[in-house]
Formats: sequence, structure tokens, C-alpha cells
Amino acid sequence: QVQLVESGGGLVQAGGSLRLSCATSGSSFSMPVMGWFRQAPGKEREFVAAIRWSGGVTYYADSVKGRFTISRDNAKNTVYLQMNSLKPEDTAVYYCAADRDPKYSGTYSYRGRYDYWGQGTQVTVSS
Repeated sequence: QVQLVESGGGLVQAGGSLRLSCATSGSSFSMPVMGWFRQAPGKEREFVAAIRWSGGVTYYADSVKGRFTISRDNAKNTVYLQMNSLKPEDTAVYYCAADRDPKYSGTYSYRGRYDYWGQGTQVTVSS
């Protein structure tokens, strides 16, 4: 069984930085696409960033573009989300997601494409 475990969340001051990690276990191969989503209180889960297995193709939500960077280390079965210049509106539970289908042609932001999800890690940005 595949499991995704997020870590690295916490409390940070506005303008600060934080790095999230997502470790994948139970899979004999690296997931072709890995993504990050977040959900703030009272809001729906929204797309943050995604990356393909090679690491050469990334995609970001407009709200985080230029501030967040997604990367992955396939040897460690881990994907990262480096978050800089954090704002209070970035406060949310951040979820890691994995898509095992290398042929899926849908958009990265579509929640339904992802087959596995982590339990989430809380990120709180204070001002």
C-alpha cells in the first residue's frame, strides 16, 4: 500500500520561509506526478504546485508563483515545497498528492487525477 507522509509544517512569521517534505513509501516506482494542495479554514482544497518525475516540468498556482518552489528527489522518494516570502493568507493545511498514471492528460490542478493523498501538515503564518 502506498503512503504519503508530509512533514515540515509549523509556525512562521510573515516574510519567513518554510520547507515541506513529502515521503512516499509502499511503491516500487517513483510516481510520475507529485503535487501539493492546501486547504484553509472555510475554503475548498486548492492546487499549489506540481512536478513531473524528471523534475524538469513544474507548475504553480498564480498565488504562489515566484515565492514557492517544488522539487523532488526520486532516489529518496521525496518531494519538497520550498516556501519563501510567506504571507498570512498562505496559512492552511498542506497536502501532498501522487498520481501514478504517466499517461494522464488532465491538468495538474485537478484533484481527481491524484491517486494518493497524505494526511496534511499545518502551516501557520503570523503577522
